[in-house]
Amino acid sequence: MLRAFVRAGKWAAIILLVFLVAVLAIRAWDSQQGEPLAPWQTFVPDELSPSQLDATEWAGYLAAEQTAFDEMKKEVTDKLGPSQRVITNRYFDGAPMYPGRFAHDWNRSYVLEPKGTPIGAVVLIHGLTDSPYSLRDIAELYRDHGFVAIGLRVPGHGTVPAGLTKADWPQWLAATRLAMREARRRVGANTPIHIVGYSNGGALALKYTLDACEHPELAMPTRLVLLSPMIGVTSFARFAGLAGLPALLPRFAKAAWLDLLPEYNPFKYNSFPVNAARQSYLLTDAIHSQMVRMARDRQLSHLPPILTFQSVVDDTVSASAVMRTLYANLPSNGSEVVLFDVNRNHRFDALLKPSSLTAVNRMLPAGPQPYRATVIANAQEDDEHTVARTTEAGQTTASVTPLTVMYPDNIFSLSHIALPFPPNDPLYGTQPDMTENYGIRLGTAAPRGERGALILNLDAVLRISSNPFYPYIRERIDGVLPAGTTPSPAQGAAPAGG
Repeated sequence: MLRAFVRAGKWAAIILLVFLVAVLAIRAWDSQQGEPLAPWQTFVPDELSPSQLDATEWAGYLAAEQTAFDEMKKEVTDKLGPSQRVITNRYFDGAPMYPGRFAHDWNRSYVLEPKGTPIGAVVLIHGLTDSPYSLRDIAELYRDHGFVAIGLRVPGHGTVPAGLTKADWPQWLAATRLAMREARRRVGANTPIHIVGYSNGGALALKYTLDACEHPELAMPTRLVLLSPMIGVTSFARFAGLAGLPALLPRFAKAAWLDLLPEYNPFKYNSFPVNAARQSYLLTDAIHSQMVRMARDRQLSHLPPILTFQSVVDDTVSASAVMRTLYANLPSNGSEVVLFDVNRNHRFDALLKPSSLTAVNRMLPAGPQPYRATVIANAQEDDEHTVARTTEAGQTTASVTPLTVMYPDNIFSLSHIALPFPPNDPLYGTQPDMTENYGIRLGTAAPRGERGALILNLDAVLRISSNPFYPYIRERIDGVLPAGTTPSPAQGAAPAGG
């Protein structure tokens, strides 16, 4: 019996090995198709290592950041070939979306200063492949309420996609620690510090806060605000590193990429390397292990209140992990989760998957919970009017508050990327502010025609890129700011070192 078991195990191992070799061979062959890698997919600017980040302060980070941008211009923009000097390439200095043309380049770290003495500080951390632009509006909200707002450019971002072929999550976390040190330096020991994290930035915000629970020398935030937080990712990300194995041989360098796309977005990469997916999995795995361990050892009592906004359908991160990993382990500390349901207009009945229609019910556990839960949804089936159904911590009956925001009849759900952007965002908005121009208006692009004719990724075009419920998000964030603060007149962005 034992011999038969061993023999069966050997055959299983052989079959698995043959399968893996076949997959890698196909991956290597596929990497040889199409155009060669572009300069922005091969040049990697220098970034500070985790140990260097822990040894420097904000001014040193800004200096290193400037060096990275200088290198990018020298090695990418100044060396583009004739076929790459096109108006749809953000790295061409003649293109309308070239960031060097803008009054303020939101790819870089920034500081927004309030009038008078700051009453607090906020650190804002963007998502994977993104840039500090994504949380600009929320930064201005905090600034107008008297907070100094520190927008962090996470290493590997804002420059060229190739930067993400080398960056790793310990480096991102070290940059988060640096930004929090700067926040504490600016406002002193007894004033509130918030962290706002979007997507991967939400994961970094949570990981930093868990670490602060275990390491008193780290400044503890007084509140977290998370938008589409990356608490869990798809199972593919776990094995994404295997897809890049052929790239160990220079001939198959393109295998290090999951997507190779034109770079027409001035504040976000379109191309996506294998390493980015791998690092996202490693970060979420570290968070899951730490949450489970700290919950078991009753070490989560010091967590600050967390306000999370999440679409119930999310193709980038695991929406259910927000509840299963994070909220299932939270103490009773005033936290809240806000879930955005799908649009239950009958015009979408035959188009929405059953799993999308039942997502909100599957995410919310039965019985009283130690946190507040709010669901933003249609007032009734096929009703464009919306309501907020709120169940207080420890209760099971929801109160219903009508909202002034309608669910647009051409939008079937929110998306992972939509939550932090208002409808009037000049880049992503469906009703863009025309006083600002970043060379392209992605939120209004709705082309019809034959596939393959455009440089645009049509999947990205169909994905809603701004949030019709953003006024509600602003109102809720406004509501967690210290009592007695009132918005001051809007001001311009301070220099990054301000």
